[in-house]
Amino acid sequence: MAKSKDVRVTIILECTSCVRNGINKESTGISRYITQKNRHNTPSRLELRKFCPYCYKHTTHGEIKK
Repeated sequence: MAKSKDVRVTIILECTSCVRNGINKESTGISRYITQKNRHNTPSRLELRKFCPYCYKHTTHGEIKK
């Protein structure tokens, strides 16, 4: 069967400050969240402020490719 073009798609949000700085010696990884977005309402890439447990603060998390 052909893959359907669903309106709601699953996306991954990744911390932009962890990626920008590389992985610091104190941090053990990169923070990622999985969520959904509506393709018709938000066709562009999604950016949200979420808590990063590796940076210990709220940072901007941007949508990445799967």
